[in-house]
Amino acid sequence: MKIFLLILTAMAIFSGCTPKLSPQVAAITRQIPAEFPEAYYLQGEAAGQKIFRVIPGRSRVIIVVRRAGALARLGHDHVVASHDAGGYVDVDAGRADLYVALARLTVDESGLRAEAGLSTQPSPEAVEGTRRNMLEKVLDAERFPFALIRAKRSSADSPVLQVTLTLHGTSKTFEVPAQIENLVDGFRINGQMAFNQTDFGMTPFSVLGGAIQVQDRLDLRFVIFAKRD
Repeated sequence: MKIFLLILTAMAIFSGCTPKLSPQVAAITRQIPAEFPEAYYLQGEAAGQKIFRVIPGRSRVIIVVRRAGALARLGHDHVVASHDAGGYVDVDAGRADLYVALARLTVDESGLRAEAGLSTQPSPEAVEGTRRNMLEKVLDAERFPFALIRAKRSSADSPVLQVTLTLHGTSKTFEVPAQIENLVDGFRINGQMAFNQTDFGMTPFSVLGGAIQVQDRLDLRFVIFAKRD
Protein backbone atom coordinates (compact mmCIF):
# COMPACT_ATOMS: atom_id res chain seq x y z
CA MET A 1 0.00 0.00 0.00
CA LYS A 2 2.84 2.43 0.83
CA ILE A 3 4.44 1.81 -2.57
CA PHE A 4 1.10 2.42 -4.28
CA LEU A 5 0.66 5.72 -2.42
CA LEU A 6 4.19 6.75 -3.35
CA ILE A 7 3.45 6.07 -7.02
CA LEU A 8 0.23 8.09 -6.88
CA THR A 9 2.09 10.95 -5.21
CA ALA A 10 4.86 10.81 -7.81
CA MET A 11 2.34 10.88 -10.64
CA ALA A 12 0.69 13.93 -9.10
CA ILE A 13 4.06 15.67 -8.88
CA PHE A 14 5.01 14.60 -12.40
CA SER A 15 1.91 16.13 -13.96
CA GLY A 16 0.42 18.17 -11.15
CA CYS A 17 0.01 21.89 -10.78
CA THR A 18 2.70 24.27 -9.58
CA PRO A 19 2.54 28.07 -9.16
CA LYS A 20 1.93 30.16 -12.26
CA LEU A 21 4.73 32.02 -13.99
CA SER A 22 5.17 35.59 -12.83
CA PRO A 23 3.56 38.51 -14.71
CA GLN A 24 7.09 39.71 -15.54
CA VAL A 25 7.74 36.60 -17.63
CA ALA A 26 4.44 37.01 -19.47
CA ALA A 27 5.41 40.60 -20.30
CA ILE A 28 8.93 39.68 -21.44
CA THR A 29 7.69 37.02 -23.84
CA ARG A 30 5.65 39.60 -25.75
CA GLN A 31 8.89 41.38 -26.63
CA ILE A 32 11.71 40.62 -29.05
CA PRO A 33 14.81 39.21 -27.27
CA ALA A 34 17.50 41.83 -26.67
CA GLU A 35 20.12 39.60 -28.32
CA PHE A 36 18.00 38.97 -31.42
CA PRO A 37 19.66 40.55 -34.52
CA GLU A 38 16.60 42.41 -35.77
CA ALA A 39 18.66 45.46 -36.78
CA TYR A 40 20.59 43.34 -39.31
CA TYR A 41 17.39 42.45 -41.14
CA LEU A 42 15.77 45.88 -40.93
CA GLN A 43 18.91 47.47 -42.37
CA GLY A 44 18.99 44.89 -45.14
CA GLU A 45 15.32 45.47 -45.87
CA ALA A 46 15.90 49.23 -46.08
CA ALA A 47 18.79 48.58 -48.50
CA GLY A 48 16.53 46.58 -50.81
CA GLN A 49 17.69 43.08 -49.89
CA LYS A 50 15.28 40.16 -50.13
CA ILE A 51 14.21 40.03 -46.51
CA PHE A 52 11.29 37.75 -45.62
CA ARG A 53 9.42 37.81 -42.31
CA VAL A 54 8.45 34.64 -40.47
CA ILE A 55 4.67 34.53 -40.07
CA PRO A 56 3.41 33.30 -36.68
CA GLY A 57 0.31 31.16 -36.99
CA ARG A 58 1.54 29.68 -40.26
CA SER A 59 4.79 28.50 -38.68
CA ARG A 60 5.21 25.94 -35.93
CA VAL A 61 7.92 24.17 -33.97
CA ILE A 62 6.94 20.80 -32.49
CA ILE A 63 8.85 18.68 -29.96
CA VAL A 64 7.95 15.12 -28.98
CA VAL A 65 8.94 14.24 -25.42
CA ARG A 66 9.11 10.53 -24.59
CA ARG A 67 8.76 8.89 -21.17
CA ALA A 68 11.32 6.53 -19.64
CA GLY A 69 12.12 4.66 -16.44
CA ALA A 70 11.04 1.39 -14.85
CA LEU A 71 7.52 2.77 -14.29
CA ALA A 72 7.27 4.59 -17.63
CA ARG A 73 3.93 2.89 -18.32
CA LEU A 74 2.39 5.08 -15.61
CA GLY A 75 3.42 8.30 -17.35
CA HIS A 76 2.65 9.94 -20.69
CA ASP A 77 4.57 10.93 -23.80
CA HIS A 78 4.04 14.61 -24.57
CA VAL A 79 3.94 16.98 -27.52
CA VAL A 80 5.20 20.53 -26.98
CA ALA A 81 4.57 23.18 -29.63
CA SER A 82 5.13 26.80 -30.55
CA HIS A 83 2.79 28.58 -32.95
CA ASP A 84 4.37 31.98 -32.26
CA ALA A 85 7.87 31.81 -33.73
CA GLY A 86 9.03 35.19 -34.98
CA GLY A 87 11.99 36.17 -37.10
CA TYR A 88 13.42 36.92 -40.52
CA VAL A 89 15.03 35.24 -43.52
CA ASP A 90 17.72 36.87 -45.67
CA VAL A 91 17.38 34.94 -48.93
CA ASP A 92 20.51 36.28 -50.64
CA ALA A 93 22.70 35.59 -47.60
CA GLY A 94 21.13 32.18 -47.01
CA ARG A 95 20.50 33.08 -43.39
CA ALA A 96 17.53 33.01 -41.02
CA ASP A 97 17.07 33.99 -37.38
CA LEU A 98 14.07 33.03 -35.28
CA TYR A 99 12.99 33.33 -31.66
CA VAL A 100 10.46 31.36 -29.62
CA ALA A 101 8.89 32.65 -26.40
CA LEU A 102 8.99 29.66 -24.06
CA ALA A 103 6.11 30.86 -21.87
CA ARG A 104 3.84 30.66 -24.93
CA LEU A 105 4.56 26.98 -25.58
CA THR A 106 1.57 24.66 -25.64
CA VAL A 107 1.49 21.08 -24.35
CA ASP A 108 -0.47 18.11 -25.66
CA GLU A 109 -2.82 19.69 -28.19
CA SER A 110 -5.07 16.82 -29.26
CA GLY A 111 -4.42 17.29 -33.00
CA LEU A 112 -0.66 17.32 -32.55
CA ARG A 113 -0.78 14.25 -30.30
CA ALA A 114 -2.66 12.43 -33.05
CA GLU A 115 -0.06 13.53 -35.63
CA ALA A 116 2.65 12.10 -33.36
CA GLY A 117 0.82 8.77 -33.13
CA LEU A 118 -0.19 9.18 -29.48
CA SER A 119 -3.61 7.67 -28.86
CA THR A 120 -4.21 8.90 -25.30
CA GLN A 121 -5.12 12.41 -24.13
CA PRO A 122 -4.07 13.60 -20.65
CA SER A 123 -6.62 15.56 -18.62
CA PRO A 124 -6.58 19.39 -18.78
CA GLU A 125 -5.24 19.47 -15.22
CA ALA A 126 -2.40 17.09 -16.09
CA VAL A 127 -1.57 19.08 -19.24
CA GLU A 128 -1.36 22.35 -17.32
CA GLY A 129 0.74 20.76 -14.60
CA THR A 130 3.13 19.25 -17.15
CA ARG A 131 3.49 22.62 -18.86
CA ARG A 132 4.30 24.41 -15.61
CA ASN A 133 6.80 21.77 -14.52
CA MET A 134 8.48 22.04 -17.93
CA LEU A 135 8.73 25.83 -17.82
CA GLU A 136 9.83 26.14 -14.21
CA LYS A 137 11.83 23.02 -13.40
CA VAL A 138 13.43 22.18 -16.76
CA LEU A 139 13.55 25.24 -19.04
CA ASP A 140 13.87 27.79 -16.19
CA ALA A 141 11.85 30.22 -18.30
CA GLU A 142 12.18 33.03 -15.74
CA ARG A 143 15.95 33.19 -16.40
CA PHE A 144 15.89 32.07 -20.04
CA PRO A 145 12.56 33.21 -21.55
CA PHE A 146 13.47 32.59 -25.20
CA ALA A 147 14.92 29.95 -27.48
CA LEU A 148 16.90 31.38 -30.41
CA ILE A 149 17.46 29.63 -33.72
CA ARG A 150 19.92 30.63 -36.45
CA ALA A 151 20.02 28.73 -39.73
CA LYS A 152 22.55 29.10 -42.54
CA ARG A 153 22.94 27.44 -45.93
CA SER A 154 26.47 26.51 -46.93
CA SER A 155 25.58 27.08 -50.60
CA ALA A 156 22.55 28.13 -52.64
CA ASP A 157 21.77 24.58 -53.74
CA SER A 158 22.56 22.82 -50.45
CA PRO A 159 19.67 20.88 -48.84
CA VAL A 160 21.44 20.97 -45.46
CA LEU A 161 21.13 23.81 -42.96
CA GLN A 162 23.63 24.65 -40.24
CA VAL A 163 21.22 25.25 -37.36
CA THR A 164 22.43 26.85 -34.13
CA LEU A 165 19.99 26.43 -31.27
CA THR A 166 20.40 28.60 -28.17
CA LEU A 167 18.45 27.26 -25.21
CA HIS A 168 18.87 27.58 -21.45
CA GLY A 169 21.89 29.82 -22.02
CA THR A 170 23.77 27.29 -24.17
CA SER A 171 24.27 27.19 -27.96
CA LYS A 172 24.78 24.05 -30.05
CA THR A 173 25.04 23.66 -33.84
CA PHE A 174 23.46 20.84 -35.84
CA GLU A 175 23.39 19.82 -39.51
CA VAL A 176 19.72 19.58 -40.46
CA PRO A 177 18.40 18.33 -43.83
CA ALA A 178 15.59 20.64 -44.92
CA GLN A 179 13.03 20.97 -47.68
CA ILE A 180 12.33 24.43 -49.08
CA GLU A 181 9.09 24.93 -50.97
CA ASN A 182 8.37 28.06 -53.02
CA LEU A 183 4.79 29.30 -52.70
CA VAL A 184 2.80 32.05 -54.38
CA ASP A 185 3.01 34.36 -51.36
CA GLY A 186 6.33 33.25 -49.88
CA PHE A 187 8.11 30.01 -49.08
CA ARG A 188 8.01 27.22 -46.52
CA ILE A 189 10.91 25.40 -44.84
CA ASN A 190 10.46 21.94 -43.31
CA GLY A 191 13.00 19.99 -41.29
CA GLN A 192 13.58 17.83 -38.26
CA MET A 193 16.36 17.18 -35.76
CA ALA A 194 17.02 15.58 -32.38
CA PHE A 195 19.01 16.77 -29.38
CA ASN A 196 19.61 15.93 -25.73
CA GLN A 197 18.39 18.13 -22.89
CA THR A 198 21.62 17.56 -20.96
CA ASP A 199 23.63 19.06 -23.84
CA PHE A 200 21.99 22.38 -22.93
CA GLY A 201 22.55 22.05 -19.19
CA MET A 202 18.98 20.94 -18.49
CA THR A 203 18.03 18.04 -16.25
CA PRO A 204 15.23 15.81 -17.62
CA PHE A 205 12.31 15.80 -15.20
CA SER A 206 12.05 12.68 -13.02
CA VAL A 207 10.49 11.36 -9.80
CA LEU A 208 10.91 8.27 -7.62
CA GLY A 209 14.64 8.18 -8.21
CA GLY A 210 14.14 8.03 -11.97
CA ALA A 211 11.50 5.28 -11.97
CA ILE A 212 9.27 7.76 -13.83
CA GLN A 213 11.21 10.20 -15.98
CA VAL A 214 11.47 12.04 -19.26
CA GLN A 215 13.93 10.77 -21.87
CA ASP A 216 16.98 12.95 -22.40
CA ARG A 217 16.50 12.92 -26.18
CA LEU A 218 13.95 15.29 -27.73
CA ASP A 219 12.70 15.05 -31.32
CA LEU A 220 12.01 18.40 -32.96
CA ARG A 221 10.39 19.21 -36.29
CA PHE A 222 9.59 22.58 -37.75
CA VAL A 223 7.52 24.19 -40.46
CA ILE A 224 8.47 27.82 -41.05
CA PHE A 225 6.52 30.06 -43.43
CA ALA A 226 8.02 33.40 -44.49
CA LYS A 227 6.86 36.18 -46.82
CA ARG A 228 7.90 39.66 -47.90
CA ASP A 229 5.92 42.65 -46.66
